[in-house]
Amino acid sequence: MSFRNFLLGIFASFSLAWGMVVVYPFFKMRALKPIVLTEASDGKDGLYFPKRAGRVANGAAVYAANGCYLCHTQVIRPTYAGNDLYREDWAGLKDNGEGLDTRRETNAYDFEGEKFAQIGVSRLGPDLSNLGRRVEAIYAKGSSPEAWLYKHLYSPRGPVERRKSDCPDFRFLFEEREIMGNPSSDALPFSVAEGKEIVPNSDAKALVSYLLSLKKDDAVPAALNFAPAKKKADG
Repeated sequence: MSFRNFLLGIFASFSLAWGMVVVYPFFKMRALKPIVLTEASDGKDGLYFPKRAGRVANGAAVYAANGCYLCHTQVIRPTYAGNDLYREDWAGLKDNGEGLDTRRETNAYDFEGEKFAQIGVSRLGPDLSNLGRRVEAIYAKGSSPEAWLYKHLYSPRGPVERRKSDCPDFRFLFEEREIMGNPSSDALPFSVAEGKEIVPNSDAKALVSYLLSLKKDDAVPAALNFAPAKKKADG
């Protein structure tokens, strides 16, 4: 093999990989067309708009700037690639006996309108596609969802059961200040000097709003539902 052919082979290999990873997804997302719901297949008419809530733009920027995507994904994988669909609360709402099961795979429309698709790099921590719902339904016992997330961001390895967690703390998103009048309702329950309190700054509030907005548990149109029929009970 000549050196020229060797270089051409390397160029072709990298070009193909770059095209499949960058170029193809870019044009696929750019060409998304509105999905029309039909009464026959979806039970209602109109256009499909994924649910969105909270200060998504500001919080998503804080999420990206602090590298949260390096350890957390926002992708419910197809069943041939993993069992995400059947992990409790990861993929949506399980049928509660009323015939409504919104567990589903992630699709391109979940990221439509966002500047960056926070699909993640690796899964060192749990997937966050439905973190907002999980926190509200499971973890926030005895406190508000916001309070639980603030404590987690400030001291993720505080609870005994999380001592081995790899999650770093984000204490720079909080500030210690003097109590002026009544203590803040957002003050964290950690020991500080007398007359002072620890409170989240604006970035922490935006990030928590974004995390609580992660509830991709709405049923998708039949045209986007490529998942196999779901089991009535998890095996």
